Amino acid sequence: MAARKPMLGPTPARIELAQKIAAALTKPLTDQEFNAQKASFAYGNAPDSEYITKDSAVRAINSFRLKEVA
Repeated sequence: MAARKPMLGPTPARIELAQKIAAALTKPLTDQEFNAQKASFAYGNAPDSEYITKDSAVRAINSFRLKEVA
């Protein structure tokens, strides 16, 4: 069996990553960026099909409307 490194131990310092995360948390998300993330999530979680494309996910996100509760 191959020798494995122990998984539990001190985590390496990732200063650059920590700085990027801190900067991202202070910047508000625009509606356009949020819609792009929603479309990416929908496309990434869709079943494999020739009919589901990235463009169809974007169209679905942009045409989705919430209905008011009566």
